[in-house]
Amino acid sequence: MFIEVCKSKIHKVRVTEANLQYVGSITIDENLMDAANLIENEKVQIVNINNGERLETYIIKGERGSGTICLNGPAARKVAVDDIVIIISYASMDFEEAKAFKPSIIFPDTKTNSVV
Repeated sequence: MFIEVCKSKIHKVRVTEANLQYVGSITIDENLMDAANLIENEKVQIVNINNGERLETYIIKGERGSGTICLNGPAARKVAVDDIVIIISYASMDFEEAKAFKPSIIFPDTKTNSVV
């Protein structure tokens, strides 16, 4: 049996941009991606702490060290700049494997979006 488990999480990061005129996705600083074990084009769930919105999209690699968290396209309507969001990815794995799996969870500084 396979189940879905939390693979990676960026817990509480600040939205720096919302770009409605983009095709879609979320742009994430590459340092944050590395720290949370996320890759470009990976599917993620975005949970907005400020307004309760939840959405799914995919990752675009942002400039390393920029602190960028930008919701693009229609997702830009679900956030405001300076909202705090949680970014979560999931993985499907065997039930027994999942029991021993440890997700990558990071807690960035919400002022700078840098890895603490």
